[in-house]
Amino acid sequence: MIDQRHRPVVADPVLVTRLFNSTQFAWLWLVVRLYLGYQWLNAGWHKVTGKGWVDGGAAVKGFFTNAIRIPETGKPPISYDWYRSFLQWLLDSGSYSWFAKLVAYGEVIVGIALIFGILTGFAALGGAFMNFNFMLAGTASTNPVLFLAAILLLLAWKAAGHIGVDRWLLPKLGTPWHLGQSDPATRSA
Repeated sequence: MIDQRHRPVVADPVLVTRLFNSTQFAWLWLVVRLYLGYQWLNAGWHKVTGKGWVDGGAAVKGFFTNAIRIPETGKPPISYDWYRSFLQWLLDSGSYSWFAKLVAYGEVIVGIALIFGILTGFAALGGAFMNFNFMLAGTASTNPVLFLAAILLLLAWKAAGHIGVDRWLLPKLGTPWHLGQSDPATRSA
């Protein structure tokens, strides 16, 4: 058995620690959060208030249909057959009707959470997951830049919401290294 006390610890570089863990750069993450949150809120709002999304999913059906199409010449938009099969299954099962609502409202929720700094790490993860799926479906557009911003927010989750609701919410909920005030073990008698 390996003695855990003698395992070497590799320290993060000072710049990385300050950038991702210190509230010193919370202002930087606020800018990234606001930009990314606005992008998600704007995209989601157009879907929620527009046609083809929450009123039956025709927009998603059209998107899926175009994405799975294999052209006679050239490269198909989807590179992975398993993902094409997944989208085909969503089409065949009629799941695009509820999937469109999930995307539209999901984008709005991620946008609001990022703008206000509410569970910033989870919101960034949700946004990154959507960007990743859009890219798998063959849509580049702004998705790579938004995906990178979300990954950076994920890395900075401890500080990214400091100028926001997370400043008060995370201590209440607790974090893996510190139980929140809702834990009876941390309350003073």
